[in-house]
Amino acid sequence: MQFKIASVDAFIINFSKEISLETSHKVKFYFEEVKQLKGIVDLVPSYTTLLITFDIFETSFDDLKAAILKIVYENSSAILNNKRIIVPVFYDLEVGYDLERIANYHNISIKEVISYHTSLEYNVFAIGFAPGFAYLGEVSENIAMARLSSPRKLVPKGSVAIADKQTAIYPEDSPGGWNIIGRTPFKMFDKKLESLSPVSMGDTIIFKSVGKQEFLDLGGVI
Repeated sequence: MQFKIASVDAFIINFSKEISLETSHKVKFYFEEVKQLKGIVDLVPSYTTLLITFDIFETSFDDLKAAILKIVYENSSAILNNKRIIVPVFYDLEVGYDLERIANYHNISIKEVISYHTSLEYNVFAIGFAPGFAYLGEVSENIAMARLSSPRKLVPKGSVAIADKQTAIYPEDSPGGWNIIGRTPFKMFDKKLESLSPVSMGDTIIFKSVGKQEFLDLGGVI
């Protein structure tokens, strides 16, 4: 764990140089713990770091660093309560705009693209871009795909996508440059939740292929 001052009222905690599930767990744990400390204004978690902004009239860098190191000492063996979530996905050319292109690029069938995507359990490494947008990894190299050279002006809510070796679900209608392979009725953004999403760092997600009718019965929209 390394502390780096970013400005007069902000600093960064760096937990590791590499992305991993263990690091993701640490970021999540300290995000939850630090937000309870006096004087915290904002917290921005990423894959390996936590940016902390504080009120200089209520606390200081030294005080917060001491408080965080105390948390480290008291919770060195803490076990995080992470969730395992199964997400139903309708994989089809009707909603998976880039399914065929990914299959052709890797010289495999669309069925194999779907099989590769549903065969792994994905770690939630970070939440960003938009509320509820979870960066999941890593997908099989057999279906990894670079971002689109020209992003779409509108990607429908619930679209399941791939970019490089990451996969994600678009929580709302928005522009986007990821490769779309399907759509889910699972809601990644919920205003009723304090965290705005049922998914958080450290959780794991499994994608389950469902037919069109089941997708619609679960609340999916085409």
